[in-house]
Amino acid sequence: MVKRTGDKYEAIINAAVRVIAEYGYHNAQVSKIAREAKVADGTIYLYFKNKDDVLISVFREKMGAFITEVEQELEKVSSPVEQLYHLIRLHLNKFDQNKQLAIVMQIELRQSNPEVRKGIGKILKRYTDVIDRIVESGIEQGVFRPDLDVRIVRRMIFGTLDETVTSWIMNDYKYSLVEQTEQLHRLFVQGIGK
Repeated sequence: MVKRTGDKYEAIINAAVRVIAEYGYHNAQVSKIAREAKVADGTIYLYFKNKDDVLISVFREKMGAFITEVEQELEKVSSPVEQLYHLIRLHLNKFDQNKQLAIVMQIELRQSNPEVRKGIGKILKRYTDVIDRIVESGIEQGVFRPDLDVRIVRRMIFGTLDETVTSWIMNDYKYSLVEQTEQLHRLFVQGIGK
């Protein structure tokens, strides 16, 4: 396998998002992804073992870049309450700006096999660790209740954001995701704040 960098690799990743969003994971043949990326079918196999590897790589690349963006933004903010606000806004904005990526991340990844779920678990852990750090910092600084179970709060935050995006997709994007930021933030802070 060749190194996973460069224009062709990026073209395949972006094409995979478009094809999987349009046809669904199970109907997204490698040949369709190759056509969309404007590469030969065999080129896909220079970078990826199989279609599952393509889906895991899409998640790793797109979610990995997003997590890095979130981490960089949160470094600029010291208040855990404000960090939580930025996390919510960034999460919702990411999908509001890219409906195809939202479909792949929210719908298609969940229909994949255990190997794919295992592959994305490591990347997802990095994101949940970001949420944990915000909650832990809030407890340490005394702005969040000291009796909180960090794992439960993380599931509440992630699960709510996850369901908010999924519901938006299922309702044909009839409203702005980003406009949900204030209300979700208020809901979380009132639930976990002192």
